[in-house]
Amino acid sequence: AAGMAVLVFDYRHFGASGGEPRELLDVKRQLADWRAAVAYARGLDGIDPDGLALWGTSFGGGHVVTLAADDPRVAAVVAQVPFADGFGNLLRLGKVHALRLTREALRDAWRALVRRPPHYIDAVGPPGSSAVMNTPDAEPGFRALTPPGLDWPNRTAARIALKVCVYRPIKRAGDVRCPILFAIADGDAITPPDYALESARRAPRSEVRHYPGGHFDVYVDPLFERVVGDQLEFLGEHLFGRKSAGRDDVHPRVAPRSEAKGTRGGMSARPA
Repeated sequence: AAGMAVLVFDYRHFGASGGEPRELLDVKRQLADWRAAVAYARGLDGIDPDGLALWGTSFGGGHVVTLAADDPRVAAVVAQVPFADGFGNLLRLGKVHALRLTREALRDAWRALVRRPPHYIDAVGPPGSSAVMNTPDAEPGFRALTPPGLDWPNRTAARIALKVCVYRPIKRAGDVRCPILFAIADGDAITPPDYALESARRAPRSEVRHYPGGHFDVYVDPLFERVVGDQLEFLGEHLFGRKSAGRDDVHPRVAPRSEAKGTRGGMSARPA
């Protein structure tokens, strides 16, 4: 509706994509899947290969920063409630939760070493649980994204806890040369807004939009339409050179889809 071609994909191990074991979150594999999707999109008929924008949310919001830092052909980026600093996030978890996740992760890593099925933990859960995300808003917020009648697997292989703390997209933000929009939820307890703001400060051509509420509020009404409008305006300006695309005249409604850990990725492109 806004004049862009859009490609949305599931990472391997998740959703409609293949890959065993299921619900395995692996940073290197997800970045490789992103690069494959970008190459595929650039090769499509009718697509301007230099008019590609990357859109990522939560963990995927960190991926698009990393990818744009490595790919100078990317035309624009939207990083929504982005995961910016794994080490910083670890410090915010608190010692008890961090130690609990480390214990579960070591158990899973051992099972992988001896070629046994993964040891899973909940992706989201109530405060005090061993879930990866256990802030007060995590479980109700994530469930709000699930369409009625859809049963999604609330689990992830625990080994990710050993790797996520060394994944720091914030370190690459200064290498992103294209325009990048940071959509930040000021009450976000899952991906702290101060790390996203520091990423924006480092990126030479960054723009920032602030929103009230927590990590999951940007996905649902009433905030959803405002967030979409801001992002369409940004993409319209930097892909087409227009200042008001999507603000007043276009508000395409996109049904949210659930995926463990909220690592959704996608991209928009300027038709050739």
